[in-house]
Amino acid sequence: MNKVKEKLQRRARRHARVRAKISGTDARPRLSVFKSNKYFYAQIINDEKGTTLVGMSSSGVKGKTMTEKAKEMGALLAKKAKEKKIKSVVFDKGGFLYTGKIKAFADGARKGGLNF
Repeated sequence: MNKVKEKLQRRARRHARVRAKISGTDARPRLSVFKSNKYFYAQIINDEKGTTLVGMSSSGVKGKTMTEKAKEMGALLAKKAKEKKIKSVVFDKGGFLYTGKIKAFADGARKGGLNF
């Protein structure tokens, strides 16, 4: 039990360190991701106004594995962002390491047309 708590604290520290440097603006909103054991979430946020511009979850996305769902979700989020005239974002990986699902999502979003 103690190892789980320590792992969560390390992620929280990483996320706080990143969030101290990254902020979403009108010109470049923040693309924030979160993964749980069951689902994957992403949203594009304008921190100046405190509003979520685009958001989605992996619950309705097709794919066999969570990595496939994350990649597909990245492309879908990029498509939604284009509809709202968002071309460039700042990527906030939420304290997670840039491997697996996070990397697959980022690759899918880049392929969909988002710049970060």
